Amino acid sequence: MARRTTLLSPGTGKPEQIATVLEHEIRSGVLGFGDRLQSENELVQRFSVSRNTIRKGLEELSSRGLITTKVGIGSFVTFDGMPVDDAVGWSRALANAGANAETRTLRLEVMQDTELAARLGVDSPFFIAVDRVRTNAEDGHAISIERSRLPLSPELEDVPLRGLREGSLHQTLRGAGLVPDHGEEWVDIEMLSAEDAAILDCSLGAPFLRTRRLTRAADGRAIEYVTSLLNPAHFALHLEF
Repeated sequence: MARRTTLLSPGTGKPEQIATVLEHEIRSGVLGFGDRLQSENELVQRFSVSRNTIRKGLEELSSRGLITTKVGIGSFVTFDGMPVDDAVGWSRALANAGANAETRTLRLEVMQDTELAARLGVDSPFFIAVDRVRTNAEDGHAISIERSRLPLSPELEDVPLRGLREGSLHQTLRGAGLVPDHGEEWVDIEMLSAEDAAILDCSLGAPFLRTRRLTRAADGRAIEYVTSLLNPAHFALHLEF
């Protein structure tokens, strides 16, 4: 990007103004996914502010879900800042967010998990396990792993044989008349195990955002319990209250 000077307005927080200017460049496509922002020194010159003000502006931009900062390397654009609404299914959500993602199914079979059945309050200990990994279609870098557990039911008993409807778990559940109505979700950080690091081609112990979601039908019936490991270079938690 060519060097230029950007004037800030008086009377308004400079970090917020800097974040807004850079957000406009990201959303307008001037800066695309994976692009590196100007260095702190270049941004100091461009906006005629202190390094501390620039850092606060980048922190604000990061809080908006638009960039990730790697110490000693720089700040990079992530997914154009588009919110990822996984209520419509991960594949569609990532596509809507501008992610060029490829999905690979690692596991689709019936399994037994007595502990999970007790935790979810279901009678049968049998579940359909659906494990998938998502990577960027261009360079293959890791996006996420999702491990779904569906209580085995007459509506879903043929899924392990015929596969997912249109390759989508979201469509499979709705095709079976299983429509999520409410649920719970937990979020924390998990260091990648050797198995997951190998699947994602990432470093052992790399921190990933872990979400665990339980969705239920309107009558309280458990539909899906899914554990997702999300690459923090692409995902952040945003709550409004």
